Amino acid sequence: MLNGMLWIVRSGAQWRELPEAYGPWQSVYARFAKWRDDGTLETIFRALTADADMENLSLNSTCIKVHESANGGGKNGG
Repeated sequence: MLNGMLWIVRSGAQWRELPEAYGPWQSVYARFAKWRDDGTLETIFRALTADADMENLSLNSTCIKVHESANGGGKNGG
């Protein structure tokens, strides 16, 4: 079930597009909604991030857009 939930998040697909390998989409969604409402998902993700290894964390600057005024340029080109 969790893999089906993660597939939905990663793909951005609608629940009805969930591959059959993860089970009926209605069952996966029902479990997702239950875990969302009772805080189980938050507990899982907090536990996973509590001991995250940040040593090799990096950002790819090609995906970060900055307004031109933030890098010295202005609205008037100055």
